[in-house]
Amino acid sequence: MASTSRRALRLLSLLGSRRQWPLRELAARLGVSERTVRRDIETLRRLDYPVTTVHGPDGGYRLGAGTTLPPLLFDDDQALAVAVALQTAPSTVFGQADDAARALAALEQVMPAPLRAAMEALRLTRLQNYWEFSAPPIDSTALTAVGAAVHRRHVLVTETLRADGSRPEPRDDDFLPARRIEPHHLVVWAGRWYLVAYDLADQEWRVCRVDRLHPRPTTRRFTARELPGGDLAQFVMSSHDRGDTTAAWPCTGSARLALPAGVVARWAPGGSVVEHLDGEHCRLTLGAWSWAGIAGILATFDAELTDLRPRELVQACRRLAHRWAVIGEAGDSDNPAHGCG
Repeated sequence: MASTSRRALRLLSLLGSRRQWPLRELAARLGVSERTVRRDIETLRRLDYPVTTVHGPDGGYRLGAGTTLPPLLFDDDQALAVAVALQTAPSTVFGQADDAARALAALEQVMPAPLRAAMEALRLTRLQNYWEFSAPPIDSTALTAVGAAVHRRHVLVTETLRADGSRPEPRDDDFLPARRIEPHHLVVWAGRWYLVAYDLADQEWRVCRVDRLHPRPTTRRFTARELPGGDLAQFVMSSHDRGDTTAAWPCTGSARLALPAGVVARWAPGGSVVEHLDGEHCRLTLGAWSWAGIAGILATFDAELTDLRPRELVQACRRLAHRWAVIGEAGDSDNPAHGCG
């Protein structure tokens, strides 16, 4: 009886993993006869799972649509996969740690003892590295509203929140009027949720931090537009005005780079801010554990640097230039006939 229950659970997970299964494929996956699969399907139906028979040469079985299912069940492999995902999700998507922990606790409560023991052996310890920057927690209602609007292609009315998540009042200097946007894509990049949307007032595409938005859903539908360039990843990574803010570091400085903002935005470290100046120049503001650290990062762009701020950053660049010059002189003396050929 126990093996029958486990097999029925496995059958249910297979039916839920794709739209339709031929009978012979189900039998092969479960390692039983087609007759046994039919009996297990009848068992699921008696438990009110709406398994539908699809007739014809391409027929088979599938879970019926539009019917309320009994409580969701996982087989052993699925449960372990969900448990690992819940423990690792906060390291890639900030602001969801508490919700993930509660979901994991709820999952463990309904697991059988052997599976619970296996899960306890998979307890993970996550260590934050220096380049992870926690964003304010995302309100689940806002995230759901944005996701639903993207899926349904409904226009959103959005207000911009401050970096700390607070909402400016109309009398405040940083208050911005609400905007009507067409939400096209919900993207996760570098531990941040971004919304790629078309601004109806400015008639321009924008990339917005979801944790910086206060969305109000509407029922007005829109038609999907073609994204400039057609490459979603390239568009998000090269957009300099994403609503990002400078992360807290012991040292924070900036410089004017002889590179377009889109190029610098793609390769700038997390927690930095890129400001467009003109078609060939931008200003990069970033932080590090030392002034030399900022200077080193700026050097990786291999571009002309001007207007460095503050003075400590200028001094750090000079010190590094002196050290590199000494290394170059030592190399010349050691290898008088150096070259590439």
